Amino acid sequence: MPKNKKTEWQVGDPPISVVGDQFCNPYPMELMVKRKVINFSKDHYQVVDPSGNILLQIDGQAWGFNRKRVMRDPAGFIVLTMRQKVYKNIQSLKPPLRLCYLEIVYVCVQGIRLKRKWEVHGGESKDKEDLLFTVQQSSAMSLKTSVDVFLAENSNIKKSSACDFHASGGYSNISFKVFKSDALIAGVGVTHKFTWGSYCKGKYNFSVSVNPEVDYAFIIALLVMVDDIENLC
Repeated sequence: MPKNKKTEWQVGDPPISVVGDQFCNPYPMELMVKRKVINFSKDHYQVVDPSGNILLQIDGQAWGFNRKRVMRDPAGFIVLTMRQKVYKNIQSLKPPLRLCYLEIVYVCVQGIRLKRKWEVHGGESKDKEDLLFTVQQSSAMSLKTSVDVFLAENSNIKKSSACDFHASGGYSNISFKVFKSDALIAGVGVTHKFTWGSYCKGKYNFSVSVNPEVDYAFIIALLVMVDDIENLC
């Protein structure tokens, strides 16, 4: 990231369309994201506007490996699918050793030194040509969550020297910001005072400020993945 003073994406700047043009608005957006865990195995995110209209919903696994989260529009159609990269050591285990408990312990211990990576595809696809973007932790050792975002045409992380977007923060850090180069394009905050009770129950809300012409579905997807990293396992 550039070290110069950061600016903000404003009205008149070119659209930032990652998921789709329909998610870019010419004015700033204020959204509420409500998160809760269902049956201790699945979590649910609901995105609403100030009038209470549902704009997006995200469902997926709250624990374990092969995590997948699916984003749907208000009509129930799948917008995109987020998949966490599976560690090869776990994939090599066979039942009954490959238990959910072992997977959770493994990711909590190994998470100290392993970077997490997500791949996001349009719709339900897994095909390379439908890849929208890739997300990877900037540093596995950092106390503050920090992730780099690479668009599909720049998704070879090993060979790429610069990310397309950078996001940092999460629940435990109270704030969450997304940058394109040196420009702030979105910001997130927790809407209530932190309590261990709400955190352990997996029930809390985010307020999301999306700058003009910025793809809000892209921002929400980033929020879900950063929140997942903050929750460790």
